[in-house]
Amino acid sequence: MWLQVACLTYAANRWMLVNHKECCSSMAGGVEIAMDTLTPSERSARMARVRSKDTKPEWTVRRIVHRLGFRYRLHDGRLPGRPDMVFPSRRKVIFVHGCFWHRHGSRCVLTRLPKSKLEFWRPKLEQNHRRDRKNVGLLRAAGWDVLVVWECELQDATSLADRVTGFLEAA
Repeated sequence: MWLQVACLTYAANRWMLVNHKECCSSMAGGVEIAMDTLTPSERSARMARVRSKDTKPEWTVRRIVHRLGFRYRLHDGRLPGRPDMVFPSRRKVIFVHGCFWHRHGSRCVLTRLPKSKLEFWRPKLEQNHRRDRKNVGLLRAAGWDVLVVWECELQDATSLADRVTGFLEAA
């Protein structure tokens, strides 16, 4: 395991990140920050495996929708947000969102913040959430009905199938 520990200290009228051993032994002058537990190459490899489409949650919803007898288009780039499933004749779209990446809400256990690099992750994840809301608004303004299926909702396939059927069969 690779662990780098540093201290955030204020010196010479600016904040600096310095090696923990150089900073202090008693923590009197700084705040200890745990950095990444993976090497940069390990982190890069892990992040490269994160996909934006054809994810397991998306495949789960696709199977349910197909089993219900509905046919759809995938990732239509002409629509805001490139919805995961598009039903052109019904003017309806379905987004399948991961709770972590799209900030489902504080009550969802899958919506958590990473333990390191919060200054990077918090704005990125908040921007994802803002962009999702904007895209849903644009789609609705253009006359499309939108259903967002969250990753945590996939646990109950029967309930999800009922929800999707209700959404797609509604006038």
